[in-house]
Amino acid sequence: MKELHSIVHAYEVAKSEGRNMALATVVQVDGSAYRRPGARMLVTEDGSLTGAISGGCLEGDALRKAQTVIFQGKSMVVTYDTTDEDDQKFGVGLGCNGIIHVLIEPIQLDDPQNPVELIKESLKDRETCLLLSIFSIPRSKSEQIGTVFLKKGIHEFGKSERISPQLWLRLKHEIQSFDQSQSEIKNFSELEDISVFFEIIKPATRILLFGAGNDTQPLAKMAEILGFELVLIDGRKNLATPARFPTAKQIIQGPAEEIISQLETDLNTVALLMTHNFEYEAVVLEKLLTCMIPYIGILGPKRKTEKLVQRLNTKGIEVGMENIYAPIGLEIGAETSEEIALSILAEIKAVLNFKKPIFLREKEGPIHN
Repeated sequence: MKELHSIVHAYEVAKSEGRNMALATVVQVDGSAYRRPGARMLVTEDGSLTGAISGGCLEGDALRKAQTVIFQGKSMVVTYDTTDEDDQKFGVGLGCNGIIHVLIEPIQLDDPQNPVELIKESLKDRETCLLLSIFSIPRSKSEQIGTVFLKKGIHEFGKSERISPQLWLRLKHEIQSFDQSQSEIKNFSELEDISVFFEIIKPATRILLFGAGNDTQPLAKMAEILGFELVLIDGRKNLATPARFPTAKQIIQGPAEEIISQLETDLNTVALLMTHNFEYEAVVLEKLLTCMIPYIGILGPKRKTEKLVQRLNTKGIEVGMENIYAPIGLEIGAETSEEIALSILAEIKAVLNFKKPIFLREKEGPIHN
C-alpha cells in the first residue's frame, strides 16, 4: 500500500513538471520470484524510478524497456526468465527459479483515467477496490489493453470501450461473482489468448493505538515505515501530541468514555491497548468488542487480560477471545520497546494475512502460495 502511495506522489510531481512516464506492473509470476503480481514501478522519461518489480535485478532492463514504451506510446509485456541459475543476462545469476511477466504502459498525462489515475482513485477512501489489468503473453510485443478498469463499490471507472464486446461480457460476469478475498489471474485463451489480473486493492491497515507513552513511540515509527495508518488515542494531553507522534494521521485526546464515540473501524483496522491504565482499557475494550475488527492486542501479562474479561463478565458482557491477542506480540525474545514493537507488528501482519508464524526454512514448498 505504501508503494502505491509513493507512486501516486511521484506521478503528481512528474505530471506537474510535464515529464512523460510509464508504469511497469508485475501481472503474472510462474514459479518463484522476489515480488508478486501487483508490484509496480513508475518510470519517468529521464530515468527516475519509484517502486520496484524485483529485488533490484530487473529494474535496469525494465527502465530501458519503459523508456521505449514512453517514446513509442505503446504498451507491451516483457518476460524475464530467471529459472536458469547460470543466466547472466541481467548481470547476475538470479536463481529465483521463476518467470516474471511485466506489463509496461505509457501514462497519458491528459487522460483522467490512465492507470495511475485509477490507482489514485482506489486510494481515496477506505474501500476495497477491484482493479483489472488486461494483457496477452503470447502477443507480448503487440499493444496491450492494459490497466483500464476499476470497480469501487457500486462505482466503475476506466475505459471499458477498449475491451472487445465479447471479452467485456465475460468480464462483467467474472466481476459480479469475484471473491474479493485475494487477487487472481484468469486466462481467456479462447479470446485471443487474453489474461486478466484481477487485483484486490485493500485500504491501508489502520492501527488504533491506545497509549502515548514512551514505549509506543517506536511502534508508531515502524508503523509509518510499513505504510500503516496510525490513530493515536490517549487521555494524557501532554503525551498525545504531534511533536511526540509526528507520523500519526489522527490524534484523539480525552477520557475513555468520550473518545469511544469517535472511533472508526473496519475489517482492515486493528487495536492495540498499551495505555498501562486498566480502567481506561476496560472501557475501550467494551466498545471494541462491538466492532468488527480482526485483531485486538493487549499489552501486559495474561492475568491483566483475565481481569479485564472478568470485569466485563460482571456487567453481563460475554467476551469472545477469537480476535484478542494477549499477551500481545510474537515470541521473539523481545525486551526493549523497539523489539516489542517489532513483535507486535509482525503478529499483526501474520493475523491479517491468515498466516501461522514459522521459520521459513521449515515451510514445505515455495515461500508464496
